[in-house]
Amino acid sequence: MDTHAHDRRRFLALTAGAAATPLLAACGAGFGGDDKKSDGSAADDVTGSFDWKREKGTTVKALLNKHPYTDALIADLKSFTDKTGIKVEYDVFPEDNYFDKLTVDLSSGRASYDVFMLGAYMVWQYGPPGWLEDLGPWMRNSAATGAEWDRADFFPSLLQADQWSLRAGAPLGRGGQYALPWGWETNVVAYNTEVFKKLGLKPAESFDELREIAGAIKKKASGAGYDGMYGIAVRGSRSWATIHPGFMTMYARNGLHDFTVNGDKLKPAMNTPEAIAFTQDWARMVKQGGPPSWTSYTWYQCSSDLGAKKAGMLFDADTAAYFQAVKGASPASGKIAFHPGPKGPDGSLATNMWIWSLGMNSKSRKKSASWLFLQWATGKEHLLKAAITGNHIDPVRKSVSQDAVYKDKMKHLPGFIETFETVVDQTRIQFTPQAQFFDATTSWAAALQEIYGGKNAKSVLNGLAGDLASKVG
Repeated sequence: MDTHAHDRRRFLALTAGAAATPLLAACGAGFGGDDKKSDGSAADDVTGSFDWKREKGTTVKALLNKHPYTDALIADLKSFTDKTGIKVEYDVFPEDNYFDKLTVDLSSGRASYDVFMLGAYMVWQYGPPGWLEDLGPWMRNSAATGAEWDRADFFPSLLQADQWSLRAGAPLGRGGQYALPWGWETNVVAYNTEVFKKLGLKPAESFDELREIAGAIKKKASGAGYDGMYGIAVRGSRSWATIHPGFMTMYARNGLHDFTVNGDKLKPAMNTPEAIAFTQDWARMVKQGGPPSWTSYTWYQCSSDLGAKKAGMLFDADTAAYFQAVKGASPASGKIAFHPGPKGPDGSLATNMWIWSLGMNSKSRKKSASWLFLQWATGKEHLLKAAITGNHIDPVRKSVSQDAVYKDKMKHLPGFIETFETVVDQTRIQFTPQAQFFDATTSWAAALQEIYGGKNAKSVLNGLAGDLASKVG
């Protein structure tokens, strides 16, 4: 699944050295930049015609997070080795300590792992100290990249999400390409069709309706035969991961921002009158329709409660609902439907996302072979197979999302394909890129808990903004 809890203090400690490292010069050399030079990239060493067998006999080492997407990749690795003659050795770690392991390895300057999984937000942390290979020169070199890789086939917002100039506040989609999108999640509403039918409910089209429905389910579900069911599952733990799914999606649909950018200065915007009002309403929704122990809720509890018929709705990653909805996965399987969720006041369906990406260690001594692996793992052939035979859903490639076999596989989940196609073009990272992202969003989650606990929202958010103003930008 996505993001999820890793120990913020440990993460920040591990990356403290990175914060002290001068930023790399803004790199116009990356994919999408205006400068076509590669600044001495190892990609320049690859010449001649493209050849999958170019690095035959090489072994690449990968660090992977335990995930259904990883399962699909590992199941297909023989295809890569048959195609290239390259072997892949890998270590898989659970998400609780995956990013600690990756951060320690990258910060050591060693090349223990040539390639690895990372989230797009991690580019903001790992990019500035120079730990990530700029893949732009590799993508531009026709000797290194086969024509069938077809970068135009990626959904544009996904490819752009891993591209950045390394300057705080600078928009994504410019500068170096520091990772490639591999699997992703869009944040929507999933709901129990059975309880909706019994209570005569329809999916919410506005945030006010969502709050009302959440409260109605919590109040009436027990009487309809769903003892203990509450209205809506959303994350609530004191973690950065609480902010980015449902909360940030609805926040963005209301036209709200985390920061405003003026030149190279970032100003916190969580305390505007509109942001304060929204945050109050979100906390009120959780109080009226959320789980009793909300402040401890991670994606896992949210997902599990939907599957166990403890939650009437989920506002989180579509994959968090998908893995409960597939046949035999949970008591609620067969009774879970998908909906884009409430629109903003102006009809906006702006949606935040999480992207599992693949990156290359800038210290790798096997960059040519590593690029062949990244190219294969993000290519059409593997991703289509992974989507059809595995659970690698939410395709990063347009061709996979439109494949008839893939659509046939997903059509038994009510509303899944329709919801995906409704929000895909409006789904992007809604945060402002900056290296203090994890600290800022974790503090934001703490503020949200305080407001939920009864503290004055204006006072709490003014305090948050004042604190962040001295740390960010």
